[in-house]
Amino acid sequence: MRLHRLHITAFGPFGGAQEVDFDDLSAAGLFLLHGPTGAGKTSVLDAVCFALYGSVPGARQGGSLRSDHALAATRTEVTLELTVAGRRLELTRQPPWERPKKRGAGTTTEKAQSWLREYDAPAGSWKDLSRSHQEIGEEITQLLGMSREQFCQVVLLPQGDFARFLRADAEARGKLLGRLFDTRRFAAVEQRLAELRRAAETQVRAGDAELLADGHRMQQAAGDIVELPLPDLSPGDPGLAESVLEWAAIARSTARERFTIAHCAQAAAESAQAAVNHVLEDVREVARLQRRFAEARERAARLEERSGAHREAQARMERARKAEAVAPALGLRDATETEHRRAAGAEARARALLSETFADAGATGLAAAARKAAEELGGLESARRAEHRIAELADERDGLARQERADEDVLHDAGTWLAEWDVTRADLQTRIEAAQEAATRVEQLAGRREPAQARLGAARLRDQLAGDTDEAHRRVLAARGRATEARSHWLDLKEQRLKGIAAELAAGLVDGEACAVCGATEHPAPARKVDGHVGQQAEEAALAAYQRADEQSTEEERRLGVVREALAAATAEAGDLPTGQLAELAEELERRHAEAHGTASGLHAAREALGQAEREHERRLANQHEAARRVASRASHRDALDRERASLEGELTSARGSAGSVAARAAQLERQVALLTEAADAARVAADTAQRLKDADARLADAAFRAGFDTPAAAADALLDDAAHRDLQHRLDAWQQEEAAVRAVLAEAETTAAAGQPPADLQAAEQAASAAGRRVREAGSARDAARRRCTELDRLTHRAGGSVRRLGPLREEYDRVVRLATLAAGTSADNERKMRLESYVLAARLEQVAAAATTRLQRMSSGRYTLVHSDDRAGRGRSGLGLHVVDAWTGRERDTATLSGGETFFASLALALGLADVVTDEAGGVRLDTLFIDEGFGSLDDQTLDEVLDVLDSLRERDRSVGIVSHVADLRRRIHAQLEVVKGRSGSVVRQGGGGG
Repeated sequence: MRLHRLHITAFGPFGGAQEVDFDDLSAAGLFLLHGPTGAGKTSVLDAVCFALYGSVPGARQGGSLRSDHALAATRTEVTLELTVAGRRLELTRQPPWERPKKRGAGTTTEKAQSWLREYDAPAGSWKDLSRSHQEIGEEITQLLGMSREQFCQVVLLPQGDFARFLRADAEARGKLLGRLFDTRRFAAVEQRLAELRRAAETQVRAGDAELLADGHRMQQAAGDIVELPLPDLSPGDPGLAESVLEWAAIARSTARERFTIAHCAQAAAESAQAAVNHVLEDVREVARLQRRFAEARERAARLEERSGAHREAQARMERARKAEAVAPALGLRDATETEHRRAAGAEARARALLSETFADAGATGLAAAARKAAEELGGLESARRAEHRIAELADERDGLARQERADEDVLHDAGTWLAEWDVTRADLQTRIEAAQEAATRVEQLAGRREPAQARLGAARLRDQLAGDTDEAHRRVLAARGRATEARSHWLDLKEQRLKGIAAELAAGLVDGEACAVCGATEHPAPARKVDGHVGQQAEEAALAAYQRADEQSTEEERRLGVVREALAAATAEAGDLPTGQLAELAEELERRHAEAHGTASGLHAAREALGQAEREHERRLANQHEAARRVASRASHRDALDRERASLEGELTSARGSAGSVAARAAQLERQVALLTEAADAARVAADTAQRLKDADARLADAAFRAGFDTPAAAADALLDDAAHRDLQHRLDAWQQEEAAVRAVLAEAETTAAAGQPPADLQAAEQAASAAGRRVREAGSARDAARRRCTELDRLTHRAGGSVRRLGPLREEYDRVVRLATLAAGTSADNERKMRLESYVLAARLEQVAAAATTRLQRMSSGRYTLVHSDDRAGRGRSGLGLHVVDAWTGRERDTATLSGGETFFASLALALGLADVVTDEAGGVRLDTLFIDEGFGSLDDQTLDEVLDVLDSLRERDRSVGIVSHVADLRRRIHAQLEVVKGRSGSVVRQGGGGG
């Protein structure tokens, strides 16, 4: 992997756009990235990591990537161009950005963006590959073969981490190596074996617990029949299964003996119960027969007491049977009498509605009077039609009057409206002409309106820019003053430093070494720094302040020129008229345009109103002519109606008589006919029913005499209705049934024989039978309990045996998994060094790293030091990740934590470079052509520094370029290719120089 170009915008401390040309820096093989503390040296490396992986190294995650110095409208962006696996790629990433809204106040958040492009050499252009964060991440990880953590350790080489690595214990080294070499699969194997061990142990303990629970269930089922207690063992204890099964065998044998004893006891109790039940049945039968005989004697006594009432009921039933022969005649006579009373009442009501003239008339006379009235009613039909026609004529006459009034209103309205027609038409024509003229004015004013608005806007801009010009001029003068003062201050400090430069040169003199000015090796009286001495840092700070002030002055002058150009353009467009006068002219044009537009907008409405008025004029004329025609034809029709009514009035006068109308006279006759007819019918019905009543009285008297009754009333009294007859018959039948039943019981031989025996003692027999039944139930319960105990013990024993058979393979599997898990975890007795599986793998990696690091460490230490891996145990802890250094001067091996500061630096540098080689091979052999080393060179002396730089320079043999990140001043003289990061008030900037030389 080789870096070519990095472009940074608004990232970290860089407020503006910065570009780093790694091709130019890498040409020298070794380049320096330097700058004051906090300038942003590490941010350059963060930008590289962010471009590749979309995030910065772990220690700096979580913070904002956006520069606080960036303008609000500038978006944060990092673009990296690199070559990896023979492909030239360009990565561009933009983190989420909260930018100002394009419309209105406030801000809005835009999502993160990513681009991946590849250079097509034959076509000579870039082609887009992806804009998906996930796809780009997968592509880069696959090409580099390293995660972000590995990249940060291998390419960026943070020396502080490896210095801690040298002094760390085995656990801390294991964590770092685990992240770099991704030994999670071996840790997963350890964890998986531990999980399998726990799962197998859980299964075995669960099986033992289930077996022990079955043992306790068997103990509960057996109760107190077994004197030997259940063995006091816990799940997992040896011999648990055998102890439980032995105890179960003893419990089953004892339970079967108890079941045999209970079965014999139940058989004896059942035999005794059968004998007692037979005696109970005999006693119950004697008691029943004795009760039956006593009850029959009581019933016979009650029958004797009611014998008189029984004879009376028989006599009453006999008289009722005789009266039944008279019942038809009685019914006929009652019906005829009811019908006669009803007919007589109807006749009286009908005669009451007639006049006294018909009081003595019979049915024949009333019928004749009804026929006469009906004949008179038929003669009124013609008069009734005439009367109806007169009512129709009156309605027609009223209708004509209403039509006449309506036509008069139509003629009046039409005449009034037509009289104003000429004036209305002239007004509408005037409105149309005015609207047409206003439309013409609107077009004329619209052409003058826009130029006036443009001049007014330019005048307002002119006034604003005039104020801005004055303000910009004041800022220019102030910036020039600040630049002048800063330059004077810098020149003063420079002059002071030149005066005290001897003290600075004297600070670097060493006895025995030549002076850089005179060449002398003795320095008897070196110059001393006095109070107020100005050093190089103060001079450079003053120079930077002067440069910033000068840049600010130039920027203010540029802004003044921009404002003056805008003012000249606005003045040329607005002219010399004041803004107020231009505003009045524009307002007057707007007012006149609005008035004309309002008038012109009524043109269509005026034309529509004229057309509507013309259509209304035509409609009014037609209505006027039609109304005049209807008035002329209505007069002749009204005269014909008057003549017809006069002829009908004479005919009706004779037909009405004394009544108010023919209809009233007809109603009188209709009522009289109906009353007379009804009275005649009622008189005939009353006479007929009177005759039938006499005939019914004669037949009733004859029937009563033949049935043996003195009078019809006596027969009626002896007659019973259906309910009384059924009740009397029921009592007679019940007497006979009771008498027969009593005689039958008293005649039974066995009942009479039982009555002669002593009273039966039923209570004593029932108590004996109850006691026998209780004994049988108790014996049965004991037998059932014994049988259930045997069944439950058999079932539980069978289940326990199955559990023991299932636990056999589980115990073997558990023993095997325990041996593997403890061996991998380093807790097994077979693992002498107590080394975990992951530590074993990492120890092999650490051996490779130590071997690769020793190659460079020997050069840096002039062959003195060698790094070796140690698998010795640390105290009581585990072994596998020890790291020692062999000192060739003493021949002794010691821990890396005993190295001095400078020794620790180049040892950690060698370790980092060795680790980079090993991780690179682990990642698939991807070439890492660009490396960065961060800090630590300040702890080296000149000779060691030369040796370290020689080792780093030797990396060019593998076509690598190494970037050293440091602020050590001596490195600036030794390394010509440099990338300087300069910090300032408006953010940091990068300055690149010395490359390629």
